[in-house]
Amino acid sequence: MNKKLLVYSLVSIFTGSVGTALVMVAVSKINPQATLLIPSVQAQTSSPPKTVYPMMPRMMNEQHFIVMMIPHHEGAISMADLALNRATHPEIKELAKAIKSTQSQEIKQMQSWYQEWYSADVPQWNPGMGMYGWNGNRSPSQQGNWTAGMGMHNRWGNGQSTAQSGWQSGMGCLGMRTMLGNTTALQNAPDFDRAFIEEMIPHHQMGVMMAQMVLASSNRPEIKKLAKTIIDTQTAEINEMQQWYQQWYQ
Repeated sequence: MNKKLLVYSLVSIFTGSVGTALVMVAVSKINPQATLLIPSVQAQTSSPPKTVYPMMPRMMNEQHFIVMMIPHHEGAISMADLALNRATHPEIKELAKAIKSTQSQEIKQMQSWYQEWYSADVPQWNPGMGMYGWNGNRSPSQQGNWTAGMGMHNRWGNGQSTAQSGWQSGMGCLGMRTMLGNTTALQNAPDFDRAFIEEMIPHHQMGVMMAQMVLASSNRPEIKKLAKTIIDTQTAEINEMQQWYQQWYQ
């Protein structure tokens, strides 16, 4: 049964000046065929979702991208580690190996670039701080952690949460579960492979969205190349997981 959830998300965009947009979107209960997709991913997937798309910020600077993408990658690696131990399908295990190898290398690249470009270690992103909760007026060395703000991850309106869907009340429409990965749900899932696909698809979709945003705004060739790689690799993996889901569970 698909239950419609009415989501009010206040998106703050930091691109030199601050703009906010009130977003109202109806979101279906999470499953691999009805997840939040951005248009370029939707066009390449076998079963377009019936979700109403929210209005999303179109740009993200390199600094924000690195601070957000590193914990996003770390979440994928944590889920991949679980898959290497718990998955029953060899296809899932092979995908987990690829995710762990590729994204571990990309984390090292981003950490190196951040130190080179901003003369500081990558500040820690904390759950609940929001994608755009960073005070852009402070330098990286002063910033430390991202400050609480009106980011897209802050609130999830009156949502119902289940272990399988992974959505948790109090999270944003692209919430902490999608950002970091719901390893708790995976650890306890009776059908691990199915739960892994249901968690990894929206996680990848968020990664593709972030990569598209920075690709639209960055002038650094290193970031552009990485963003294109993330878009291509994770879109292909989304399509692959959707095909598996159709074969194994439908």
